[in-house]
Amino acid sequence: MQHAVPSQPRPGARLHTRFTRSLFGQVLIALVIGTLLGLFFPEFAAKLKPLGDAFIKLVKMLIGPIVFCVVVAGICGAGELKKVGRVGLKAVVYFEIVTTIALALGILLAYVFHPGTGMNVDPRSLDASAIAGYIENATKVKSSGTADFLLKLIPNTIMGAFASGDVLQVLLVSVLFGCALSLVGEPAQPLVRLIDNFSHTMFKMMGFIIKLAPIGVLGAVAFTVGKYGIGSLKQLGFLVVLFYGAVTLFVLVVLGTIMRVCGFSVIKLIRYLRAELLVVLGTASSDSVLPQVMKKLEFMGIKKSVVGLVIPTGYSFNLDAFSIYLTLAAVFIAQATNTPLSLPDLLGILAVALVTSKGAHGIPGSAIVILAATLSAHPAIPAIGLVLVLSVDWFIGIARALGNLIGNCVATVVVAAWEKDIDRERAHNVLNGTLAATDLDEGLAAMAADSETAISPATLPGPVAGR
Repeated sequence: MQHAVPSQPRPGARLHTRFTRSLFGQVLIALVIGTLLGLFFPEFAAKLKPLGDAFIKLVKMLIGPIVFCVVVAGICGAGELKKVGRVGLKAVVYFEIVTTIALALGILLAYVFHPGTGMNVDPRSLDASAIAGYIENATKVKSSGTADFLLKLIPNTIMGAFASGDVLQVLLVSVLFGCALSLVGEPAQPLVRLIDNFSHTMFKMMGFIIKLAPIGVLGAVAFTVGKYGIGSLKQLGFLVVLFYGAVTLFVLVVLGTIMRVCGFSVIKLIRYLRAELLVVLGTASSDSVLPQVMKKLEFMGIKKSVVGLVIPTGYSFNLDAFSIYLTLAAVFIAQATNTPLSLPDLLGILAVALVTSKGAHGIPGSAIVILAATLSAHPAIPAIGLVLVLSVDWFIGIARALGNLIGNCVATVVVAAWEKDIDRERAHNVLNGTLAATDLDEGLAAMAADSETAISPATLPGPVAGR
C-alpha cells in the first residue's frame, strides 16, 4: 500500500504568498488596480475618492494620542530634562541647515534647467479666480508675524490641541506633561504605566487601520487617474520631472552623504520603509504613515525620546522636499512670466522661504498657500502665476510627501547618532534585513515581544532592552 507523500510548496509559491500577504505587496497591487480602474473606468474611479479620504481621516484620528504617548514616554525614559532640551536644540539646528540646502538646490536647478523659459505668459491673461482663496489664506500667513506664529502653537485648552489635530500643539502639551511627570518622580509611576498601556492600545488600533491601507491607496489612485488622466502629467511635464529629479538628487546625494557620515545607508533606510513610502505614494500624504514610521524607527534601535521629539517637530519644521518646491516654483513662475531676477532677488526669495516654510503642515492647500505667501512677500514676481502650477500640484505633492518623510527619518537617525541614542548593531541588522521587519505588522510584533521581556514596572518600554 502506497502512502501519499505530502507535496512541498514550491519556492515560487512561497514567495508569491509572502508578497501578497505583506503590506508592501498589497499596496503595490492596489496601486496597479487603482491605475487600471482610472484608465478604463474613469467615471467610476473618480467616485472612489472617499476611500482614500476615509483612510487618511482614520489615521489622523490617532495621530494626536499616539504622539502624546510617544513623547511623554520618551521624556520619562530619558532620565533627565537637560537631555530632552539638548535633543530638541540639535534637531532645530539640523533642520535649519538642511532646509537652507534644499531651498538653495531649488534655485540652482531652476537656473540650470530654465523650466519656465520660453512660456512667455502674460500675467494679465491668467484667471485670478482660480487662486483667490489661496491668496486670501496667504495674506493671513504673511501678516502673521513671529509672535502670532508662536501664539498659534499654544492651544486654547489641553483637549483643544487634540481636537484641532495640530501636531505642534499636541507636541507642546506632551512636552510639558512629560516634563512634569519626570519631575514628580515615583508618585507619578501609576500614571506613567497607564499611559504606557494606553499607548499599546492606540498602536493596536493603528494595526487595525493599517490593514485598510491598500483600500485607501486604491481609492486615492483611482480617483487621481480617473479625474486627471495619465495624460495630465504632460501639462507642465518638464516642471514635474525636474522636481522629481530634484527630490531624488537631494535624497541620494545630500541625505545619502549625511547618512554615510553617520555610518548608515539611505538606500537601505528607504528599503526598510518601502511599505510606508508606497502608502504615501498612493495617498500623497505623509500623515497617513506617521505613527507606523515612529514605531519602525524605534524598532530599528533609536531611543523613544529621540523619535518622539524629532519626528513630530520635523513634520512642521523639516520639510525638505517642500522647501525645494518653494524656490523652484517661484523661479519657474518668474521665468514663465519673463520677470527678471537679480542675485539680491534670489537671496530675498531664499530668506522669505526659510521663514514661510515653517509650520506649513496642516494648512489646507499648504503648498499653494505658502508659495503665495512667499511670492506676495516678494512683489517682483506676479502672484497670479500660481495659476500655472495649480494643475500639476497633486503630482508634485506626491514627491513632496515622499521627500519630506524620508528627510524626517534621516533627521531622526542623525540626531540619534549625534546623541549616541541609537543601537548601531541593531540598526544595521534591521537595515540589512537580518533582523526581520519586512512590514509594519512584523516590526510591531517583534517590538512587542522585546518590550514584554525587557520592561521593568517603573520604566516605560524602549525598543531595545538595556538601552
